[in-house]
Amino acid sequence: MDVEVTRLPGIGTKQEFVTGDGRRVGVLTHRDGHRELLLAGRDDPDACVATVPLSEAECNALGTLLGAPNLVAQLQDQQREVEGVSTAQFPITDGSPYAGRPLADTAMRTRTATSIVAVVRDHVVSPSPRPDFVFAAGDLVVIVGTGDGLKQAAEILENG
Repeated sequence: MDVEVTRLPGIGTKQEFVTGDGRRVGVLTHRDGHRELLLAGRDDPDACVATVPLSEAECNALGTLLGAPNLVAQLQDQQREVEGVSTAQFPITDGSPYAGRPLADTAMRTRTATSIVAVVRDHVVSPSPRPDFVFAAGDLVVIVGTGDGLKQAAEILENG
């Protein structure tokens, strides 16, 4: 699915896609950071038929509602299709040496040949976190790799 990004000078950016029935669904991110969910009709793609302003918490909740089940299903499908590869979830505890530190500090892929594919924080999924993603105590880290690699990953997250 293609997502079209349009810069709106003085306003922000609009990201949208076309649904199977021809409607445009998008998000307008204003320069000050607030966001609106947009829905355009089939007849005039430039005319919004509905806008819904969303707070940061509402954006996170909507993202979780839409994204989390898909991410979990994709991981389950991938795990079924590839023999020898597993998915595991590990918590970042209060005592973890990585609480408050970025993902890059773990050097997880280099040290274990595993990949951190998502982090769940307060029921909000952050898929494919970047190296500068900072872990917090209570995070649940979703990792894909071999059985041995996952054991090493657990040891790293717990002890460094």
